[in-house]
Amino acid sequence: MSNIVKEAWRKYLIQLQVHPLRTKAITAGVLAGCSDAIAQKISGVKKLQLKRLLLLMLFDFGYGVPFGHFLNKFLDAIFKGRDNKSVAKKVLLEQLIFSPWINFLFMTYFGLVVEGKPWGSVMKKVRKDYPAVQFTSWKVWPTVTWVNFQYAPQQFRELFFSLVASCWAIFINLKAESAAIKKD
Repeated sequence: MSNIVKEAWRKYLIQLQVHPLRTKAITAGVLAGCSDAIAQKISGVKKLQLKRLLLLMLFDFGYGVPFGHFLNKFLDAIFKGRDNKSVAKKVLLEQLIFSPWINFLFMTYFGLVVEGKPWGSVMKKVRKDYPAVQFTSWKVWPTVTWVNFQYAPQQFRELFFSLVASCWAIFINLKAESAAIKKD
């Protein structure tokens, strides 16, 4: 078993070198699908909602990872090094640019595309829930981002971020599910 894992990791690293963006996007998409499947099962869904799962995978694959990939490269170019001052600047900029934007975009995408709700309904929900989502995000993600910039090599940052984001997505899905149950 150990040899299979070592060989798979070796091949993954090769793909990460040869096709970094594609490899990161596929990895994040698969992790997003897995986290949504887990969240659906934990929340008691009898039959897995494949359309929802695929649409969530598409978001990470098509937007989340490419944006994060290029943002990481940009931040590394303007703030060189892993000293505390450089890392703090990267975290601050990431939390001021990426975090608010990705949360807003994801909430809008989820309402419009995944749930198929009309624009007005989605914007009403975003206006109501966005501040709490962003505030909660700022309680968790600065630490994750700090660890990522401080310790992860650039080629592994999206992988680390995607692994943590998978756990975060399960948590957020379960919170949304419990809020929906309380309303019923």
